[in-house]
Amino acid sequence: MESLRKGAFEGERYRVIVSTDIGGTDPDDYQSMVHYLLYSNLFDTEGLISSPWGDGRAADILEVIDQYEVDFPRLQEHSADYPSPDHLRTLVKQGVIDLAPYKGYSRRTEASDWIIQCAQKDDPRPIYFLGWGAPDDLAQALHDEPGIVSELRVYFIGGPNKKWGVNAYEYIRENFPDLWMIENNSTYRGWFVGGNQEADLGNQTFVSNHIGGSGALGNYFATHLGGVIKMGDTPSVTYLLNGSPEDPETPGWGGRFVKVNNRPKSIFKRNTTVQDRVEVFSVLEFSFNGPDTGAAHDQPVFSMEVRGQSFPGYYCGNGEYRIRFMPKSTGDWSYFIVSEIPELHGQSGEFTCVKESEAGRESADERYPNWWSDCLDEKDMEEEHMGARTVSMWRGEFLRDFQSRLRRCKGSLEVSE
Repeated sequence: MESLRKGAFEGERYRVIVSTDIGGTDPDDYQSMVHYLLYSNLFDTEGLISSPWGDGRAADILEVIDQYEVDFPRLQEHSADYPSPDHLRTLVKQGVIDLAPYKGYSRRTEASDWIIQCAQKDDPRPIYFLGWGAPDDLAQALHDEPGIVSELRVYFIGGPNKKWGVNAYEYIRENFPDLWMIENNSTYRGWFVGGNQEADLGNQTFVSNHIGGSGALGNYFATHLGGVIKMGDTPSVTYLLNGSPEDPETPGWGGRFVKVNNRPKSIFKRNTTVQDRVEVFSVLEFSFNGPDTGAAHDQPVFSMEVRGQSFPGYYCGNGEYRIRFMPKSTGDWSYFIVSEIPELHGQSGEFTCVKESEAGRESADERYPNWWSDCLDEKDMEEEHMGARTVSMWRGEFLRDFQSRLRRCKGSLEVSE
């Protein structure tokens, strides 16, 4: 396999905003933030924003920066380009805490305003927006200042983030089809599924052999997820480190993607059955009839219960109630409605989720000129995860490089630049 050495490794300096749900429902963001800070000398970081769909807050980003501050003197021995901890703290911004309602946006936040401010800087380079959480602040920024769309390059870790941020995602998809977007729903799994996991390259053995004991950042990393690698958001970073970011269809550490002309979506104005087939990672929209209550359109008035999780639904006027959902695995699904509105409460249904298809990506008008997503070819799969092998194939290289970076926190000068 031919080795790569492109992108930031070859001196390209990319403007970066990281949007993370760190501290929320998915603790692997702590691991990814440690990794990002170890490579931060290679980027022009412009924002570290907290965009949770759970309990995460800006304070969780600051907690990782505190660990970085301990290692900072040793990191500086290797590169004067490492940003100071105090500078990084000025880039931490709090985003929206409540998920966007049905319309896809709600109110401006410190984070959404910061996205706009960065995008309007006098700098010819685009901003790479690395989406590790729900895209709600991005949707808000685009709503408040649509003109910034041409300044953004979005690498979105979808999957569960798309599921919880589905209203914001739909707002972006429907209103900004010309946005430059990598929608990574399953490729990211190649960071921790498949590839060379022999000896010290296993998800647990790598941590025990090389991360724990590597300065404050390494020790902090090892305390999360039981000392097992996940780092599901990190492919967005390595996409810039080693590859050709301007061309998502070429190989790189952050995966390879294919052009899509459409995104699958199904609208149901009835209760569904197992005969209803939808594609994995597609948007499902359910419409229910009920009384014209005059309820506020931005406040949830019912919920859909799916596999022990609850998703909010909204009143859209004229007796219509709507909710969106995104299934992230194939198989049979069922749901039921919970509401204080008698006409809605207790309604239920089922549907069958199937693999994503090429047909679902086709469109006669090619509405999405700059949108890419996971490769569907079976040769690029790891287990059931489409596209994951385009990341896992580089596992030995990107983990050895991470190992070398971690040694910097020990003060070792015998590391590669």
